[in-house]
Amino acid sequence: MSPSAPSAKTRATGAARGAAEGGAGPAVTRLADPAAEAAIGAACQALHLPTVRAEAGRLADAAARERLSHRAFLAEVLAAECDERDARRRTRRVQEARFPRLKRLAEFDLAALPELPPATLAGGGWIDAGQPVVLLGDSGTGKTHLLIGLGIAAAEGGRRVRYATTAALVNELAEAADERQLSRVLGRYARLDLLCLDELGYVHLDPRGAELLFQIITDREERASIACASNAPFSEWGQTFTDPRLAAAVVDRLTFHAHIINTGTASYRLRSTRAARPGPGGTEQNQARS
Repeated sequence: MSPSAPSAKTRATGAARGAAEGGAGPAVTRLADPAAEAAIGAACQALHLPTVRAEAGRLADAAARERLSHRAFLAEVLAAECDERDARRRTRRVQEARFPRLKRLAEFDLAALPELPPATLAGGGWIDAGQPVVLLGDSGTGKTHLLIGLGIAAAEGGRRVRYATTAALVNELAEAADERQLSRVLGRYARLDLLCLDELGYVHLDPRGAELLFQIITDREERASIACASNAPFSEWGQTFTDPRLAAAVVDRLTFHAHIINTGTASYRLRSTRAARPGPGGTEQNQARS
């Protein structure tokens, strides 16, 4: 019969005996390796420690080779669990944000925007301060890349983030209003640390949609951050919101204490495509001649 791990009751009895005998702590039970592994597996399952359960054996062997103390070994095991939980949390935050694709700030060609402060923005201090970020520029200049990159950096930092195009968000709010669920949806967006709003100014909003979007923006003013990307200068936002006063109010709220980044007019997408092509006499041209 293979040795079995001691039950919780057995350990509790040992702890009580140790206290009664004036010991400093619970009694320690000597276990053979198979019993120890079974006890570790059962305890990790009960305590929801999957990484400790998976890594305990490997780390124990490494600790023995390196002659680590018991405390050092325990620190390694717990650090492995914490690191894995942090990694899973970062992955979950990014998935919950619903980015259409993964774009990171490190992948952006900083030479295209020498005045861009990515390091400052990537740190997320502007999010903690409830400050907006506004990306303005023509199509193809990298606005969405930067918007998603900022969102991913925030999500991986443990913040609650959501990405949405302006049209999709307005449609969601309108449907919620029709179903008498608007308060619930507004509350869900209010709990976000960062709302990434893309394609602002691409589509014309009817008065109802404009008012619903304005409500989202107003709810976040100086309390929670919003980052938006638009291909239209502020002077043309009246074409999106129709009501000049509403457009002015939106601009006022999105520019107060904001980080405004102009991505220019030169297409970042076209420039990247050209840079990736072989030069004169390159593979593509040689293939074209053959």
